[in-house]
Amino acid sequence: MASRRRKGNPHLSHLMLELRRAARQGQAPIWRAVADRLARARHGAAPLNVGQLERIAEAGETIAVPGKLLADGPLSKNLTVGAFAYSAEARAKIHAAGGSALTLAELVKAHPDGTGVRLLA
Repeated sequence: MASRRRKGNPHLSHLMLELRRAARQGQAPIWRAVADRLARARHGAAPLNVGQLERIAEAGETIAVPGKLLADGPLSKNLTVGAFAYSAEARAKIHAAGGSALTLAELVKAHPDGTGVRLLA
């Protein structure tokens, strides 16, 4: 059996536990999928840019980003975005477009059953 490595960031480990607990309690498989994405190796996941949200997401949509959101590209849509981390410029672009930038824990509290949340990775 392969040994399990723990994440070095205690905040990340606690968040993954919260997400798995929310998936069980709210019967929301999206939160387990987000926790599984966060548990993967960091070098295997490319960060998401605000410009990609502009192309992919519809206005008014709620998005979960299991990783860091960076500020490359324009954003003109009103989005609610929950991410593990943001660059300062990405957070400013989301607020300038009329959206809200939440942590993943805040997003889970706002949508415990996961309905209406789209996972982008």
